[in-house]
Amino acid sequence: MNVTDIMSSPVYVVTTDEPVSHARNLMLKHKISTLLVLDEGKMVGIVTKSDISDRLAQAEPLWRRRPIDQIPIKLMMTESVITIYPEASISQAVSLMLENNVHDIPVVKKDVVGIVTRTDIVRYVAEKAKDIDIKVSGLMTKEIVFVHRHHTINHIIDEMNKNEIERVIVKNDLGKAVGIVSRRELAFNQITDNEGKLSMKNIKMARKPTSGGQKTYRYIKEVPLIAEDIMTSPVLLIGIEENVKEAAKKMIEENLTALSVTNGEEIVGIISRTDIMKAVSNPAPKLQDL
Repeated sequence: MNVTDIMSSPVYVVTTDEPVSHARNLMLKHKISTLLVLDEGKMVGIVTKSDISDRLAQAEPLWRRRPIDQIPIKLMMTESVITIYPEASISQAVSLMLENNVHDIPVVKKDVVGIVTRTDIVRYVAEKAKDIDIKVSGLMTKEIVFVHRHHTINHIIDEMNKNEIERVIVKNDLGKAVGIVSRRELAFNQITDNEGKLSMKNIKMARKPTSGGQKTYRYIKEVPLIAEDIMTSPVLLIGIEENVKEAAKKMIEENLTALSVTNGEEIVGIISRTDIMKAVSNPAPKLQDL
């Protein structure tokens, strides 16, 4: 099999001067995470959900003062797009993605004919790769960062940036894992505020009655969004001894970017699409060797 057997097509595009809000709406409408950026018909960049999340999280004063419908894509896009030819092998595509830390690679033969995404690779592992025989434990990420369900988006962004991670696990008051927040959730919840600020919500608050018998009344208070407002829930688990192919199947079936790994008693890691891709680019050790 080669790249043309697994790539996604058609490829959706935007122009350099179109606003971020338009890119966001395209991603939502077509359930995609990547757009190619054109200037006078020529590909000059690529923009992903992660780009949107990362750039807006940097708190640039210029962007913070501008509504998202006035922020042009050219301020968000990644230039110098890495491409691949249709006849390339799947392992070549995966190696390019991992080596260059990119999520997607356009497939070009004179013109763009498709795009290979991380989801395409995971689907390949789940449905078509027959020679991958490796445990989840061999590829999972062991470093986990937990946040409380009441932690703000700002706190989550700080934790992701500080620890250089793509997602955090959300716990409730009892310490039980109840959700996951990834950069995908941040990209689409964080920019809903047209003032370019972090999204807020209104909650009803109750005034306490006074000793003089004044009646209780309610008022509206604006507060920042918190982890439980945007997290993906419930937390779906995969056993540490399971085959990576099973993890890939569950991700595709549930439309997830990662699964929490359990040893039967507690969460001991996370396996993401990027982790699964490593099974394609590297020779896979046998289950009995792990």
